Amino acid sequence: MQIKIFIIEHQHEQNKESHKGHDMSNMQHGANPSMGMAGHNHHAMMIADFRKRFYVVLVLTIPIMLLSTMIQQFMGVNWQFAGSQYILFALSTIVFFYGGLPFLKGLFDEVKAKNPGMMFLIGFAITIAYIYSVAIVFGLQGMDFFWELATLILIMLLGHWVEMKSVAGASKELELLVQLMPADAHMVMPNMVHDVKTDTLKENDIILVKPGEKVAADGIILEGESYLNESMLTGESKPIQKVKGDKVIAGAINGNGSIKITVSHAAKDSYLSQVIKLVDDAQKSKSNTQLLADKAAKWLTIIALISGIATFLYWYLTGQSLAFAMERMVTVIVICCPHALGLAVPLVVAKSTALSAKNGLLIKNRTAFENARKITTIVFDKTGTLTVGKFEVSKIVALPPSPLERAGVRSENEIIRLASALEQRSEHPIATGILKKAKDLSITIPSTKSFNAITGKGVEATVEGKKILVVSPGYLKENNLAIPEGFTANDTETVVFVIINNQLAGYIALSDEIRPEAAEAIKTLKENNIKSMLLTGDNNKVAKSVSETLGMDSFIAEVLPHQKLEKIKELQSKGEFVAMTGDGVNDAPALAIADVGIAVGSGSDIAAETAGIVLVNSNPKDIVSLILFGKATYRKMIQNLIWATGYNVVALPLAAGVLYKQGILLSPAAGAVLMTVSTVVVAINASFLKVKK
Repeated sequence: MQIKIFIIEHQHEQNKESHKGHDMSNMQHGANPSMGMAGHNHHAMMIADFRKRFYVVLVLTIPIMLLSTMIQQFMGVNWQFAGSQYILFALSTIVFFYGGLPFLKGLFDEVKAKNPGMMFLIGFAITIAYIYSVAIVFGLQGMDFFWELATLILIMLLGHWVEMKSVAGASKELELLVQLMPADAHMVMPNMVHDVKTDTLKENDIILVKPGEKVAADGIILEGESYLNESMLTGESKPIQKVKGDKVIAGAINGNGSIKITVSHAAKDSYLSQVIKLVDDAQKSKSNTQLLADKAAKWLTIIALISGIATFLYWYLTGQSLAFAMERMVTVIVICCPHALGLAVPLVVAKSTALSAKNGLLIKNRTAFENARKITTIVFDKTGTLTVGKFEVSKIVALPPSPLERAGVRSENEIIRLASALEQRSEHPIATGILKKAKDLSITIPSTKSFNAITGKGVEATVEGKKILVVSPGYLKENNLAIPEGFTANDTETVVFVIINNQLAGYIALSDEIRPEAAEAIKTLKENNIKSMLLTGDNNKVAKSVSETLGMDSFIAEVLPHQKLEKIKELQSKGEFVAMTGDGVNDAPALAIADVGIAVGSGSDIAAETAGIVLVNSNPKDIVSLILFGKATYRKMIQNLIWATGYNVVALPLAAGVLYKQGILLSPAAGAVLMTVSTVVVAINASFLKVKK
């Protein structure tokens, strides 16, 4: 199966590329679920490896501490015996090479890549400590710190083990999403139902989905009806009734009815596959906040090395022992490891993109998502966003033929018949309403020739030798065509006019219902000091009615797609930070120019959208959720960055020994504890991120 699957790999992976300390965006891709699970199993093996190393080092650290001269002096005992220092050396050597191997390899990889980071600092610190202590054993005057070396490695192993478990949890939501796709499908053959692998399905295959099973492919219901649970894909908590002709999404869970589905496309092109790819791309992309954190982590690495060397030189040149100066240097370098800073943003990114995907908020552009906190004005398209988007024909008016036409009387059915001939080529909600009316009236729809869409104004084609147009009121104004006498439409009706051979032949009025959630969404935006504007190609009366009903700040009606773009620019010129919501097709120019483009109700056409963010559902409350979640995500990032930098500001001077005369001094082990705690705090804080629907 060709679904692209990724598992977030811990950056200390021993058999892959070097650990970059501040880069958690390296994802492992698989061509199929088994490869994805292999990556997951490898990650679990790494966690187990760190756990094993920790326990081995823990056992060895106990005798190392008991044999240490410094510890014995502290306890007031003397357990020294002939050759004890060589036993201490042997045990510490095992700890250094076995327990320190991940860090030593990380040091080598980062030097080779000319990209020194956290692993370089830890590897450098333990190597200096080990070489100095070995020199003491073989004749150099001073006191070894094998016990500091052992406890430092022990705590670093523990910290990395705990941290890796936290990082693994960050991708848990997406792993659950990946697991939604069933491995097998029931293909309907002429004389039997045959089980096949999901990745072998192709367009127009027919599959059977039994009660309680997962849908194996995107498609259209051919037979049967049922309630489908799409909550893990769209965030919609209630099961949705699906009947013949309705679209279904791969991964949705079927209810109590059996349904047959005509497959729309192969698994690699499914909605779920596109969602996973989108999240993959979003997690790999770096926003301005991430780039800032990366730069800060780089500088912290440089500061660590300079501060460590400066600390060593200061204490050694002012008369302190070589051992003391070395210990201060090692502690400073460990304290300054940019691990927490490097993880501050990536952990939040991993969590937020996975959570978003689960709730129908698909982030294509990380910067656009984080910029949601700056939004001052949201511009809404009307149809399908603030309204249900299901137009129903409320009125059909057939005008009498003009003197230039042949005598006779036009019927309402004739107006619908000709209009539906053109609209069968369109996917607009108005077209759906007209076609439904034609079906209800049992009208046979004729074929068309020379079909053409008139951008933002309507459609035209040749039907039975006649040139037919179905157009908006704006088209009539532009072409100086008079509105017919007696024309009436209420404030909630949208009207299209039918033109036959350049003569106005009639019009069709359609009604669209305002979404019940829309008013609450607009109210929440106002509470957050965000203005709302309606920008629609519909007529002025409808726009005014919808705007006033929902309590919006303003509206602009009868605008074409290119005019929407100009209105967005106009708002931006006034200092507004503008978000545009639309269907992602007709509104593509406006979505592209807006500070934050939000495509709504896009179904499986995700890849074609120009927006930075795609909402699976057309629910306006999801737009509010997106903005509030964007703000919450940014807050988490800033909290993590403040913590990761703040602890260094306090701990570095203490590690260097500025309060040495006051009796306050951090050991290398204490420095390792502080660094580990800082990293774990960052990981835990990221895990508290939630989407409030």
